[in-house]
Amino acid sequence: MAKEEAEVVGEVLSSFPRERRYLIRILQGIQSKAGYLPEEAMGEVARFLGISEAEVFGVATFYNQFRFIPLGRFHIVVCMGTACHSLGGQLVLDGFERELDIKVGGITPDREYSLDRVGCIGCCTKAPVVVVNDRIYPKMTPYKVEEVLAKLKASGEAEAEGDGLGGDTEEGL
Repeated sequence: MAKEEAEVVGEVLSSFPRERRYLIRILQGIQSKAGYLPEEAMGEVARFLGISEAEVFGVATFYNQFRFIPLGRFHIVVCMGTACHSLGGQLVLDGFERELDIKVGGITPDREYSLDRVGCIGCCTKAPVVVVNDRIYPKMTPYKVEEVLAKLKASGEAEAEGDGLGGDTEEGL
C-alpha cells in the first residue's frame, strides 16, 4: 500500500472505535478519502476490528458501492437509461471507449480517465447524458466526445496551473 493510502487508512481507523458494527462506515470512509478500497486496507481494517480479512472482503464485495480499483481523475459516466439509450447513448459510450482506448470499468494508464455506465442518471429530458465527476454534459452525441475530452484536458491543465475550472453546472456543448 502506498504511503499516502496507508496514511488515509490510519486516519480513518483512528476516528472509529474498535467495534465490528462500524465496518461499513470505516470502509466508506477509506473509499471516500482514497477514492477506492486498496486491497491492503482490508487487512488493516480486519486487524483493527479483530475480525478476519475474509469477513471484511465479504462485506466490501457484497455492496456495489465499494470499488477495488481507483477511479481516474476524470470519472466519466455514460447514462444508458431508456431515454439516453434510445437517443444514442451506446454510440456516445462507444465514442469514449474508442477515444480513451479503454472499456467500461477501465482506467487509462495515466490514471486521468475512467469510464463507467449507469442505468439512469435521472436527467431524461437532457438525453443522452454524460456526467464527468459532478458536471453534467447534456444532449451528447458521438461527435461531442472529442470536445468533452478536450475540455477535460484543458481544465486539468488549468488546475495544475492553479486556475481550477471545476463546478457542478451543466456544460453547454
